[in-house]
Amino acid sequence: MGGEAYNSSGLPPFILTGLPGLETSQHWLFLLLGVLYTISIAGNALILFIIKEEQSLHQPMYYFLSLLSGNDLGVSFSTLPTVLAVFCFHLREISFNSCMSQMFFIHLFSFMESGILLAMSFDRYVAICNPLRYSTVLTDARVVWMGVCVFLRSFCMIFPLPFLLKRLPFCKPNVLSHAYCLHPDLIRLPCGDTSINNIFGLSIVISTFGLDSALILLSYVLILHSVLAIASREERLKTLNTCVSHLCAVLVFYVPKVGVSMFARYGRHAPHYVHTLLSLIYLFVPPMLNPVIYSIKTKEIRRRLSKILPRTKF
Repeated sequence: MGGEAYNSSGLPPFILTGLPGLETSQHWLFLLLGVLYTISIAGNALILFIIKEEQSLHQPMYYFLSLLSGNDLGVSFSTLPTVLAVFCFHLREISFNSCMSQMFFIHLFSFMESGILLAMSFDRYVAICNPLRYSTVLTDARVVWMGVCVFLRSFCMIFPLPFLLKRLPFCKPNVLSHAYCLHPDLIRLPCGDTSINNIFGLSIVISTFGLDSALILLSYVLILHSVLAIASREERLKTLNTCVSHLCAVLVFYVPKVGVSMFARYGRHAPHYVHTLLSLIYLFVPPMLNPVIYSIKTKEIRRRLSKILPRTKF
């Protein structure tokens, strides 16, 4: 593209990449990603099916879990088309509008996951700290309202991003660093002033991931304070055990997120494929591990799975 500037309407297609420097391993990586996709899609779909069919699971905790599973399916299906195209069919071009759409949905589901995890922490807080009010605080209508709020907040945060990018001229090589479109990757390509984009991007990250993680931490401080007031050691462990699945889901989501952010800031001299691998872990591991975690740690889901898969020992 040289030094010539293009606006969004005249921009040539973006070029997606796999793992630079590991071209000979692309097919093996695709097999690995295929396994992750299969586990993620099948696992989350199975969780949704079990919650729908099992009347005893029609409770707020499992409604939030169904939101998490549905959101994880959204993450998987958002990246699947271009990952399949790049690693399986070696098709690397993607149009500007298609790239903007994919970026929007990937970040939308990522922001929604943070909000859903926050709602689940509130569920655990009420169940442990105010058990007598649980059924009156978390009614079905309120759970629906919380889910709608999570969606609307995420949508309003992400909606301006494509339009902020479209207003900029592009004059740098249009090669992306991943097999899918991400805002931090795209913001490197325009040759105009991107200060507004950078400020807006930082502000929405702080107001969502930063605020959500702080509130989740606060909820667990209050939960721990309440649990320590229980006299019986067995009761304390039993109560804490109800939070293990959610704590694992929080760590699975936020630890890769922090790792990607820290590496982007301090790991500039590392091989580029390391950053790409971290990004893959961030997008692929949580949707794959969440159904596994909840299947192992939730007795009701485990019991239903034993009926569906009678030969499997749980």
